[in-house]
Amino acid sequence: MGRVSLSRVMFYTDRHAVANPGTAVSMTVRYVRPVSHSAYAARRMGLAALVLFVLALLAHRFGPLRTPDFLALVLMSAAIAAAAVPLALVGLIRLWQKGAEGGMASAKALVYAGVPLGFVAAGAVLYLTRPPLNEVSTDLEDVPAFLSRPQYDQQWLTTVATTRAAERQAQLAAYPGLAGRRYEGALDRVLQGVEAAAISARIDITDRKGVELPELQDALPGQEPQPDDAVAEVGEVPIPLPRPEPALPGMVASLADQDVLLQGETETLVLGLPFDIVIRLREDVETTFVDVRVASRYGAHDLGMSAEIADDFLDRLDAELLGIAGG
Repeated sequence: MGRVSLSRVMFYTDRHAVANPGTAVSMTVRYVRPVSHSAYAARRMGLAALVLFVLALLAHRFGPLRTPDFLALVLMSAAIAAAAVPLALVGLIRLWQKGAEGGMASAKALVYAGVPLGFVAAGAVLYLTRPPLNEVSTDLEDVPAFLSRPQYDQQWLTTVATTRAAERQAQLAAYPGLAGRRYEGALDRVLQGVEAAAISARIDITDRKGVELPELQDALPGQEPQPDDAVAEVGEVPIPLPRPEPALPGMVASLADQDVLLQGETETLVLGLPFDIVIRLREDVETTFVDVRVASRYGAHDLGMSAEIADDFLDRLDAELLGIAGG
């Protein structure tokens, strides 16, 4: 195309010089670059995918968008981004081979599309590498029971299809260090640490059972301790101890009536994925057991987040009780 235009210009200048031999001729040659329409289409598609992903994330984290709808929109944005990638590559190839315009548009398209595609790829890695669980428990023999666990509309998400025995084996293989805590101290002292750790871990306690017992009234916030409940010495402060061997079935049944159960809910910090939590306190002689159960609210796979939430809460609980000792 450029050579044809140049030949026409040269023919015109030659004829003009013959007709006017005394005039000077000035000639300007301009090269017209081809345009890669694929690159600009890819940029528009990549930007649309990024905007859809960001809006879905904000609506789920701070708005009314539910998790199944959020995941559907994320997958849709990833599909649009995936369609933009080959168009952007075509634009880069045409830039390299023919010098076509659109190289910067192709680069922007790849950046825009990389955000939703990277998010989905990270989730796929977790889905394939983490065990197919939607909940974990620190006590697999006597799992803490939810006080009230409403049924949520799963929409297009699948539900749990494995047996409890299979889930127990999968959890033991994946999280062998996930275990409850045994503290040397009264239940009311440990309850104070549990409530403080729940606030620190952004767990909203929605239901309670057993906290209204008379011996626990002194542990409730805003109440003065009784004279006979003096502050314990530092040596009596609850500290985490190894869990003993499983007790006899009759002993577990006799202690069940003395359990204190706290049920709550929390959300992941960035994505706002919801999880239900139940914390069980069980007193035995001079020690108190603390067990946690964390369950994903939607879907059959928690991507390993339930175990992370349980570990984070237990670490904060250890820190809270050690803080009492420091005081």
